[in-house]
Amino acid sequence: MPALSFRHSLRRLWALDKFSYSLRVFIALSGSLLLCWSQDWMHALIPLFLGIIASALAETDDSWQGRLTALVVTLGCFSAAAYAVELLFPYPWLFVIALAVSSFALTMFGALGERYATLGSATLILAVYSMIGVEQRGGMAGLWLEPLLLVAGAAWYGVLSVIWNALFVNQPVQHSLARVFRELGQYLKLKAALFEPLRQLDVEERRLALAQQNGRVVSALNAAKEIILHRVGNSRPGPKVSRYLKLYFLAQDIHERASSSHYPYNELAEAFFHSDVLFRCQRLLRLHGSACHRLAHAIELRQPFEYRTLCSDALDDLHQSLEHLHRQSNPAWRHLLRSLRALAGNLATLDQLLGNASNPDALAEEQDSSLLDREPQSLRDVWARLRHQLTPTSLLFRHALRLSLALAAGYGVLHLIHPTQGYWILLTTLFVCQPNYGATRRKLVQRIVGTAIGLLIGWALFDLIPNPLLQALLAVAAGVVFFATRSSRYTLATAAITLLVLFCFNQVGDGYGLIVPRLVDTLLGSLIAGLAVFLILPDWQGRRLHRVVATTLSCNSTYLRQIIQQYAHGKRDDLAYRLARRNAHNADAALSTTLSNMLMEPGHFRKEADVGFRFLVLSHTLLSYLSGLGAHRSERLPEQVQGPLLDQAERLAQSLDEIAAGLLGNQPLAIHSDAEEQLAVALEQVAEDAEDAQRLVQTQLALICRQLGPLRTLGAHLQKRQPEAAAHSHDA
Repeated sequence: MPALSFRHSLRRLWALDKFSYSLRVFIALSGSLLLCWSQDWMHALIPLFLGIIASALAETDDSWQGRLTALVVTLGCFSAAAYAVELLFPYPWLFVIALAVSSFALTMFGALGERYATLGSATLILAVYSMIGVEQRGGMAGLWLEPLLLVAGAAWYGVLSVIWNALFVNQPVQHSLARVFRELGQYLKLKAALFEPLRQLDVEERRLALAQQNGRVVSALNAAKEIILHRVGNSRPGPKVSRYLKLYFLAQDIHERASSSHYPYNELAEAFFHSDVLFRCQRLLRLHGSACHRLAHAIELRQPFEYRTLCSDALDDLHQSLEHLHRQSNPAWRHLLRSLRALAGNLATLDQLLGNASNPDALAEEQDSSLLDREPQSLRDVWARLRHQLTPTSLLFRHALRLSLALAAGYGVLHLIHPTQGYWILLTTLFVCQPNYGATRRKLVQRIVGTAIGLLIGWALFDLIPNPLLQALLAVAAGVVFFATRSSRYTLATAAITLLVLFCFNQVGDGYGLIVPRLVDTLLGSLIAGLAVFLILPDWQGRRLHRVVATTLSCNSTYLRQIIQQYAHGKRDDLAYRLARRNAHNADAALSTTLSNMLMEPGHFRKEADVGFRFLVLSHTLLSYLSGLGAHRSERLPEQVQGPLLDQAERLAQSLDEIAAGLLGNQPLAIHSDAEEQLAVALEQVAEDAEDAQRLVQTQLALICRQLGPLRTLGAHLQKRQPEAAAHSHDA
């Protein structure tokens, strides 16, 4: 029994997404330490460690072949950066020009995709590490050796990464899919909270929480898609990857079903306050959320997933409750009971989808299983993307310019006051300066607090653990902690990397002498980053809120057109449909992120936050109604009503486009539309003998139409604020 428990604990540890990453870092750092200690070559430890850290920061997911290609490119960039620093270091004016230009260029590489942005950032980090090394040597002695050691450390970790990816090629896919189903499980549990049969329930607050969680679901789906795409490429997927691809498409279908709405919640709560039907809906959704969590756990541990009959029993109870309400023949409930029946049908399909997850291999292949590769496919594509971003209106251009000027200013400050260990200023500026004020402010506070904690712990441990070998081992442990926590608990990660630096420098010099300079440099670097993001082309989220909202409405319009076409021509989950659906959810998530960043900005710039969050609730509600429409695409419309309903859907799409255009300033935006009011009334008049497909489409279109009035009102409010925001932007 103890042996089984130990094996289970190891399996759970292996299933943690950060464990393999941390284990690679541990092997790389401890291997370098063992080499340096055994050869009495401790002066090489710092550049080797720094090279390993830079290489690990540059790592992005890929197949082992792709990782090998990326490693060659990474080592080339690292070598060029390290030797450029060595050669230009004695010439301050040339050095600062090269620093500013290279910072701008490497940051602009982010236009080509996430992996290019990561490589550019890691190359800049290694360049600053090279500066720190030259400063430590105090001159040009060992001109060729230190860059070689930095690149050797990077190569050592890179080789480990390639071997690891070859041995455990599908582990990142498992982690990413497990994250998707965990986030879906949380989404379903938040959705269940909407079915609380309470009068005066604050639906808006719960919808807001749901919209914010939807952003996390979308982020997880996007990450999983990229990871699977790296395994598939242009070839036919193997059996294992095919299984994961089916689970990914299953997650997309579950997301569409989970995010759909067929009902006005307050009306349901008022009408069925004395019934248990809403409790049964709530219980079933919670069970589905728990099933998603168990599926995530099964994927991580590579264990079979068993869908419990408890969900099916809860579904049967819901149908019995609905039948009981139907037998009462209350005329006031007729319309709402139809919504409840649509809801029950949706939950039944959701139940079936989760049941299919127990044997994904048996699922039919998608008609179109292609995934959109967003990375550039040619040099022409590379140049087109870069040229598109080379404008002051581009957020990436602003960040690149801001970062390059901040690093140049940091270089000027360290030459002006000649601080000890002055190049830590540049490193702090590089880590703290983020694309927007809110993220920079958060990172600035975490960096300062984490550095102070790390220095305090290091100062105490120097006396408690004077043995150099034990200190070196603690440096390895601190490095592992840094990589295990850098994306989730940055304060702890900063404290850990500060400890690593202190213990490493104590191997070849005086670690105590680094404590005060490191703290001062962190404060100076953070101040420079904060001033840069505040003063140099600042990206206040409130000033671009109208553009983000307009993009959201345009994407919803495209999604509506894709959905309604399939009611005419038949259901098909092709790339065009999946792309429209994903873009709509991405835009919804982007609006949520923009508002979260706005809350961290100075008071004047977040005046429209309340309007923005009301927009987010409306936008997510609209997306829920669209998802409800999309979830039933398999039901063809009767020929006699197909034309009129398609025309009405097109009018709704045009109205969404009109509001979006108004927000962008292309044309005036009317607060009220008599045509839309008449359309809503017409859509709500459903004939008693109408077929189920017609009834469902007409009801969903009516719900969508009723969202247009509030959207127009909030849009007009934002339009009035745009001239004032523009005037303040000139003052700033």
